[in-house]
Amino acid sequence: MYLKPIKIGNIVIENNIFLAPMAGVTDKAYRNICKEYGAGLVYTEMVSSKAIFHNDKKTENLMNLENEKKPIAIQIFGSDEETMGYAAKYVSAKADIIDINMGCPAPKVVKNGDGSKLLLDIDKAEKIIRSVIKNTNKPVTVKIRKGWDNNNIVAVEFAQMIEQAGASAITIHGRTRSEFYSGKVDLEIIKKVKNSVSIPVIGNGDIINEETAKEMFEKTGVDAIMIGRGSFGNPWIFEKLIHYFKTGEKMKDKSTEEKYRILERHIKYELQYKPEIVAIHELRKTIAWYTKGLPNSSDFRDSINKIETKEKLLKEIDDYFRYIIDPEQYD
Repeated sequence: MYLKPIKIGNIVIENNIFLAPMAGVTDKAYRNICKEYGAGLVYTEMVSSKAIFHNDKKTENLMNLENEKKPIAIQIFGSDEETMGYAAKYVSAKADIIDINMGCPAPKVVKNGDGSKLLLDIDKAEKIIRSVIKNTNKPVTVKIRKGWDNNNIVAVEFAQMIEQAGASAITIHGRTRSEFYSGKVDLEIIKKVKNSVSIPVIGNGDIINEETAKEMFEKTGVDAIMIGRGSFGNPWIFEKLIHYFKTGEKMKDKSTEEKYRILERHIKYELQYKPEIVAIHELRKTIAWYTKGLPNSSDFRDSINKIETKEKLLKEIDDYFRYIIDPEQYD
């Protein structure tokens, strides 16, 4: 009933459960793992249009989609319409879909007038969207929040502008910028956005399990859902939701041994795509997510945070999981 293919522009996506774009998280390794567990659409980390314009090498790495399963969306951000147009033209050769970030609440983003700061200037936001659309032949989508704060709830007005400007879909996170990720997501505003436009609407915020996924679909009528923090250390959430919506039954959770094998694969990807020391440092948070709630995980994470070589990292993880899976061998 809820699980179905979805079309965004001319792109047909096999299911409507998506991985959210997250800075510092949805790199190539993360996208690969989530795709393996059934995510219908994955997004890159948000990419600065200014960095693209200035040919920044680090930014180029964020857009490395080589050998990845399609479709993939590249998310761009910025508040200068010409630079955003240039970025759109540039990423068109790589992306299946171009997403514009107008929802990021991070202080370092909004201080430059980017991300959710654009929710305070609908005219500028419209010019940016039109510039992006004009400079690409790929479907363009826009990610927004409920508004800047409770005195500026603009999601419906923005959604209608986004559709009129020619975008192919809208993602709405049901919080204001001032809320960041606190409190509870507002499903009512997402429903209002859905009812105000005819292009697909993707609901985002607080989807962490079968119940919250069903609630998002049921209470808002959205065409697709997007999972962010609910995938941390839990990339199989996509598989679980697909199973649940197909059968009405919950999948058994992964065993500790299965989680170890998935983490192992995630680490392998990270080491494959990044320089060793960079990968090791970035994996610290990833390993913390996978091991959260496991016995002695706090001490284990402390030891991981001191490691600087691949061999030591893999041995430490192997020892830890062997101990968790079969403590008796350590008696």
